[in-house]
Amino acid sequence: MIEWFTIAQIVVALLVGLVCLVLGGIGTRPNDVSVLGSALVAVLLLAQIVVSIVAPFAGNAPTGDPVEYWIYLVTALLLPVLAIIWALIDRSRWATVILGVAAITVAVMLYRMQQIWFVQIYTPVV
Repeated sequence: MIEWFTIAQIVVALLVGLVCLVLGGIGTRPNDVSVLGSALVAVLLLAQIVVSIVAPFAGNAPTGDPVEYWIYLVTALLLPVLAIIWALIDRSRWATVILGVAAITVAVMLYRMQQIWFVQIYTPVV
């Protein structure tokens, strides 16, 4: 379940990022679509926190370093929140571009978090 949820988050973050970058590229100031799209990414990250807390109790513990995972998760949650605050304060086309860059950065961080949770395998040093 957590794997599919993370993949869905990556897709949503990429779509929001691309939409915001296109809107910023054509000179659009932050509007409802860009701000609410970034808010959706932040809400999905909050849900990821809940899922990440519950999943180990269900027998789905991360295979990688949990500290690295949680640092990525908290940082990924801060990015869209700070970008939304910036967009609401600045209201320029560059704020829309920042929303897009933050969303794409979150997608990359989610991909790394997915690797830490599922496919990180420690190999012994010889």
